[in-house]
Amino acid sequence: MTRKMDLTRRAAISSALALSACGPEASSAPIVDRPLKAIATIPVGACLQRHQLDDPAFAALLPRHYSQITAEWEMKMEYILQDDGRFRFDRPDAIADFARRHGLRLHGHALIWYSQVMPAFRKLDGQGKRFADAYRNYILAVAGRYRGLAASWDVINEAVDDNGVDLRRSAWTDNLGVDEHMILAFHHAKEADPDAVLFINDYNLENNPTKRATFLRMVERLLKAGAPIGGIGTQSHLGLDFTPPGMCRIAMRDLAGLGLPIHVSELDISFGDKPGLAPLPKLLSRQADLARELAQAYMDLPRAQRFAFTVWGVRDRDSWLRGVNGERPWEHPLPLDDAGQPKPMFQALAEVLSG
Repeated sequence: MTRKMDLTRRAAISSALALSACGPEASSAPIVDRPLKAIATIPVGACLQRHQLDDPAFAALLPRHYSQITAEWEMKMEYILQDDGRFRFDRPDAIADFARRHGLRLHGHALIWYSQVMPAFRKLDGQGKRFADAYRNYILAVAGRYRGLAASWDVINEAVDDNGVDLRRSAWTDNLGVDEHMILAFHHAKEADPDAVLFINDYNLENNPTKRATFLRMVERLLKAGAPIGGIGTQSHLGLDFTPPGMCRIAMRDLAGLGLPIHVSELDISFGDKPGLAPLPKLLSRQADLARELAQAYMDLPRAQRFAFTVWGVRDRDSWLRGVNGERPWEHPLPLDDAGQPKPMFQALAEVLSG
């Protein structure tokens, strides 16, 4: 996800379920004052954009608390592939260099996404082998450039439709096939970097049981077809008004059934569209409860299936949920507040991820 997108995605997420995630109030114990990565027994990550590294406070907070980073959008095709077919790697390189200098694990995001078929590919629409060759060359160039730097990649991003039943259609599916374009992408990524863990990533897997079932059937089918899928990414964009209590535990159990490593890849927890219904302390408490439930469900997985636990932003003010122009100032979706101070959500994650 990225702040460059509008908030229609959030509407799709919240429309999946309109139930309230009410639960026992979060613990009133004092918030821990240690870095999250020093407390957690698994890799913990956050996303970033290149320009944020120019903010000294941001650039200090990120490696203090997190051991893994994901480029929010500058490793996506929208940034890398220019209209004339040339590649642009300045910002992805800077992010990769930041990871290297700070000893952070780099997660690549994302090679193929239905919503980003750039003009260089549109020009090849319907041209068979030329389109397929360009598809392969793009994946080889991008994943290959960060071979030895990126420990993992989201190879396919958001393949299941919002209706939860169908797979998305795009120029990728029209030219290469619905399942075939995904199988090819995984094989090309494996060719580019045999050591990287290759993920298939999607959202609403906690909030929409129908979509989760469709996603799992798709992954199982791709595995049977020989796609070298190395893990499942569940974005975990949760909300107080659309993620019912208990749903995270059920979802994590279902996702674990394939035996693949699981990456909580883009966690944030929205307050919803009507935050005035409850005072801020109550909302923060409920948010912490939901974060605790997800984290506990994740930590209950076998150790080999716990790849990483990533939040989608460093501070609340960095979140895409605030809107491109800050039109949702009431959102406080992350473990650190606008000033980079820990919130009850941080404490909840620290308590559980330490186990």
